Amino acid sequence: MHVLPYLVAAYVFLAGCYGLATSRNLIHAVGCLAVCQSATYILLLAVGYRDHGTAPVFSDIAPGSRPVVDPVVQALTLTDVVVGATVTALLLALTVQISKRHGTVDPDELRELRG
Repeated sequence: MHVLPYLVAAYVFLAGCYGLATSRNLIHAVGCLAVCQSATYILLLAVGYRDHGTAPVFSDIAPGSRPVVDPVVQALTLTDVVVGATVTALLLALTVQISKRHGTVDPDELRELRG
């Protein structure tokens, strides 16, 4: 089992978390959250990877003669991409509305949002 994809996923996630923690702009924060989300794509694809794996279509090969790739992991990755794009679009729409109402996208200047 290769450890490199897991290290890449951890690095991408930590880079996104660092950007999220140090962000002084809501649009930048949404972008960093999308980077954190992309680490899950790498992780899911690393879990589902098999050396010399083929598609799980058994019309041309005998079952059990080759390793096949699990299609559930690929479907989960596609679902994760769709959910990530939807969440990013929603957060950007909220950021646009905050910018219209308050005139800024700096989280420190949004005093009305504090409890």
